[in-house]
Amino acid sequence: MTEQLTVGVGAGTEPADMVLNIGPQHPSTHGVLRLRLRVDGERVTECEPIVGYMHRGAEKLYEVRDFRQIMLLANRHDWLSAFSSELGVALAAERLAGIEVPERAVWLRMALAEMNRVLNHLMFLGSYPLEIGAITPMFYAFTERERLQAVMEEASGGRVHYMYNCVGGLKNDVPDGWEDRARRAVDEVEAGMVRLDKLLRHNEIFAARTKGIGVLDAATAAAFGVSGPVARASGLDFDLRRDEPYLAYGELHVPVVTRTEGDCYARFICLLDQVAASIELARFCLGRAVTTPGPVNSKLPKIFRPPAGETYVWTENPLGANGYYLVSRGEKTPYRLKLRTASYANVQALATLMTGCLIPDMIAILGSMFFVVGDIDK
Repeated sequence: MTEQLTVGVGAGTEPADMVLNIGPQHPSTHGVLRLRLRVDGERVTECEPIVGYMHRGAEKLYEVRDFRQIMLLANRHDWLSAFSSELGVALAAERLAGIEVPERAVWLRMALAEMNRVLNHLMFLGSYPLEIGAITPMFYAFTERERLQAVMEEASGGRVHYMYNCVGGLKNDVPDGWEDRARRAVDEVEAGMVRLDKLLRHNEIFAARTKGIGVLDAATAAAFGVSGPVARASGLDFDLRRDEPYLAYGELHVPVVTRTEGDCYARFICLLDQVAASIELARFCLGRAVTTPGPVNSKLPKIFRPPAGETYVWTENPLGANGYYLVSRGEKTPYRLKLRTASYANVQALATLMTGCLIPDMIAILGSMFFVVGDIDK
């Protein structure tokens, strides 16, 4: 049996495998994620992701909160995709109760969901280069995020946790002229993305740190249940907006950005190109919202009690496929609401990706998986 040396406990001169803990509090782990690495010199020979340090028991809290209150919980596990996460819960409750959402609410929901997708991606487009030594993209990405944050805040009143969805549609209509202001913001973001693209897409230093690093093939991605941009960068052509459409996505041509290399660079470029695709979708949905008058929610009793039964809804969240399994016993609180979150599935692939890489490449691989720790621990 190989001798094992744990850093911080002992040190010796005899050859040994070293066990190195990255996290749970470490700048490269996106939060309280812990990686237990076995290293031979600078090379990682084994990686074990250890989760649970941020666990808040959201799924049990759902069982004692009514359907207005669980929206607040739902938009917090992936705080970069707050609107999309609360939308999934609302869709599950609406399907169970057979509620028809007004057409104007459908188009506004889709516009806001695509803008939320761009906000999510911009965070990683700025923070990922920062993790491997480039600070300028962070300023560029946050400049564009601010443009969208302003119109999201104007519509919902929130900058991060929007609390804008409700069962039956949206809490209230957007202010007069909001669609035009949102379209201007989207146009400005599209123009601003040019400099971010020029800075990174053909950057030799960035390419050297990411090309051929952390290769995830399509079969392994599918085996781990990886989804979203991470899976599509490995050649898995799967997007629920196109393949199992919800809301009115079935009426649109949804561009699905894919690559085949499956490395860190491909994952980053998928994210970059998805921003352009989502901007186009958001622009179209805003145009449809302008020409679609009417209410934005269905009239429901103050205390909503869906009929007894169960349903499963999944949506294409910014980081991948999110699933919502809702069980009702006819009460004002869910009997069970089980979440299938994209980050939890995606991070499992780290055990395979890290094996054989160098420690500096470990940071590049970890950042390229684009996860939120709250979305893992829920």
